[in-house]
Amino acid sequence: MKTKPIERHQTLREKILESIRQAILKGDLKPGEKVAEPELAEKFGISRTPIREAFRQLESEGYLTVIPRKGAVVAALSERDVQEYYAIKSILEGYAAELAAKNLTDKELKKLESINDKLKQLAEAGDVKTFFKTHHEFHETFLKAADNSKLYELIMQLGMKFRRLRMASLSVEGRMAISVTEHEKLLEAFRNHDGKTAEYLVKKTAAIGGNILLESMAHARGEKTSSSLLNEEIDAY
Repeated sequence: MKTKPIERHQTLREKILESIRQAILKGDLKPGEKVAEPELAEKFGISRTPIREAFRQLESEGYLTVIPRKGAVVAALSERDVQEYYAIKSILEGYAAELAAKNLTDKELKKLESINDKLKQLAEAGDVKTFFKTHHEFHETFLKAADNSKLYELIMQLGMKFRRLRMASLSVEGRMAISVTEHEKLLEAFRNHDGKTAEYLVKKTAAIGGNILLESMAHARGEKTSSSLLNEEIDAY
């Protein structure tokens, strides 16, 4: 009986997190705009404590900036953030993919194939939220297979800090379908235990993911952009 208030607290916190994330990703909340505690407290019928906890998590994910005596405002998404994140991601995950290619068991490969089949269905359904979670499971599976705990921790910490960028990239129209195709090529490299090709594919995928997001940001500013990146082929060498 004593655990029920805690469970309710956690459930409401998740609802607050998802509500703010979606409002920012959809553009309902703009960079620099204040996220009001009183309005959220009234909307969810709770005290400000779980709201402040949610703000701290969203700040760690790159969605908000909490300013002393002012409160939480929507963090600006800079091109430099995108460029630096995807540059680091490509190096770390590329190395992890190379290690994983040597270690993945048949059981793990079948799990990756099953996850990618689910991702294909989610992409066709346009379910970005569930796709994001399942996409994370795909990467987490081969990252664990790399069998390097420090590398795994670094990638997980980096991914959490830049969760907003990852979600924003997958939200670009056509991006989920591209991700499924990328995974199919990566799976082929994993089946062949070809570490160098796996590394190359993951690095190339990260580069394209970052560039697609940069194009989307430029488009949102009203600048002319090319749609060529959404059609770019990622070939193994």
